[in-house]
Amino acid sequence: MIDVGLLMIRLVIGLLFVGHGAQKLFGWFGGYGLKGTGGWFESIGLKPGVTMALFAGLAELVGGVLFVLGLFTPLAGIIIAGTMIMAIIKVHGANGLWATSNGYEFNLTLLVVAIGIALIGPGQYALDTFLF
Repeated sequence: MIDVGLLMIRLVIGLLFVGHGAQKLFGWFGGYGLKGTGGWFESIGLKPGVTMALFAGLAELVGGVLFVLGLFTPLAGIIIAGTMIMAIIKVHGANGLWATSNGYEFNLTLLVVAIGIALIGPGQYALDTFLF
């Protein structure tokens, strides 16, 4: 049952990151694409905005895909955690902990889940298990 639980965690968290990456990169799922996200990034001091949006979108997309597949899981966890650290530092940190105040509560949860899975492994239902 542990392996099923790990798979469920990887699927949900990984697919959410794929979605967020697709929002930034392609404007899918209600996102603003590179230009729109880049403009917002510039407004919060991340310059050049479009380049930073590209890096963030790729990190979320690639990290999410790797997490879902359970492929290079430690790397996937680090990529996801890195994006959440940046979100906490640049967007949510100043608002305090609680999500009700646009704080970093959710970002911290995702960061800990990603690092936790990276440390304990992806479980039996993962490509890492078959390849390494």
